[in-house]
Amino acid sequence: MSTEIVENKTNVKVDSDYPLSHVPVDKRKSFFSVAAVLLGITFFTPTMAAGAQIGAAFRFSDLIWIMLVGNVILGIYVAINCSMGAETGLTSVLLSKYTLGNVGAKWADFLLGGTQVGWYAVVCSYVGALFAKGLGLPNLEVMFTLFWSLVFGVTALWGYKAMEKVAYVAIPSLLILVFYVPYLAIRDAGGLAGLNAVAPISEMTVATAMTVIVGTFASMGTQACNWSRFSKNSKSAFWAGLIAFLIGNLLMLFSGVVGALAYGESDFVIILMNLGIIFFALAVLTLNIWTTAHAGAYAFGVAGAEFFNKPSKTPFVIGGVIIATILACTGFYAHFIPFLVMLGIFIPPLGGVMMGDYYFTYKRKIPQIKFVTFKSLRIAPVAAYIVGTAIAYITDVNGIGIPPLQAIIVSIFCVPLFTIILKQLKYNDMHTIANDVEYVEHPVG
Repeated sequence: MSTEIVENKTNVKVDSDYPLSHVPVDKRKSFFSVAAVLLGITFFTPTMAAGAQIGAAFRFSDLIWIMLVGNVILGIYVAINCSMGAETGLTSVLLSKYTLGNVGAKWADFLLGGTQVGWYAVVCSYVGALFAKGLGLPNLEVMFTLFWSLVFGVTALWGYKAMEKVAYVAIPSLLILVFYVPYLAIRDAGGLAGLNAVAPISEMTVATAMTVIVGTFASMGTQACNWSRFSKNSKSAFWAGLIAFLIGNLLMLFSGVVGALAYGESDFVIILMNLGIIFFALAVLTLNIWTTAHAGAYAFGVAGAEFFNKPSKTPFVIGGVIIATILACTGFYAHFIPFLVMLGIFIPPLGGVMMGDYYFTYKRKIPQIKFVTFKSLRIAPVAAYIVGTAIAYITDVNGIGIPPLQAIIVSIFCVPLFTIILKQLKYNDMHTIANDVEYVEHPVG
């Protein structure tokens, strides 16, 4: 399926990835196709880097439960988002329009699309550093970053189909690396007993570690609808999302964590060099990063299309790649962990209000987008988002509980609560729906 602009029967040019409409039922993909794309997203080398930095701050026994809890939260959160995407056939930014309104959705566009520009900069910086260190050419790091940023950007223009093809190649090869790195690290550390004996070499609170784990895919997980909307039904989408973001992300974090403990090093590139597998890793990790770069470019492309109400994501993919390349070449990777913490604070509440609105307000029955006249802002979900974000920030700063989870739960239940309050005040917080409305039918089979 090409994402080039095509003409429909009314001679209106439309992007065949449907950035401004519901994905038709006859364009849906198999479970394995969607799962491969989502796994390709989560099999993401900088997640190993995040795992290495978390691993340097805790003992192995603590890391096991921290990773499990963090990834269960992330996996269930994303799986529910995937189910919503399959039932509605809409991207995350279009779903946010139902929840937040025309103007409110622009914040979702900026937050989700903008953070993916940041992610794109991170992955390009990472692959640039990987090649510069691996080939012993540190003076050419910026050149490598620029080269790969442009390559990833050009191939991203082919959309879902390109992501699917690269994922089929990248996933098997990365699985070898994901299991081989822990094997070598555990062997060199003297087994699991050796790992348990390693003392932390840096500091990080459990709350921050949880925020970082969820933050690795808070943005992409909230935007999982972008790909799960191609699923044949909600059950297929739910399991594809859960498998990808629970198991896939856990494997990547574990690999980074074990490497950090075994070699006392939080820089995953240096860990690979210490293992003596850097050249094999170069090929595998580049393929892997390619899938995530595609996902990031796709995400800020559809966000831009919604923001400016344009039927094609192509100009926004190009614009986002240019901005991300500038960020990548000017050292954005140095701010990796603060960036993840920020994502873990601002984005989970957005997913929470979308879930709360879809399940409690619309009760899984939304009108087709062409029949809706959207309000500028819907007060209840916007207020719920603000409260959820405040909860995430306060609990993260003070090291209380699991900030992203608390933010999601508070945001979900604040939506119906604030809706009831507004109804008592006789305020209409809903969009206007045409009299001849047709509702979205949940695909089956």
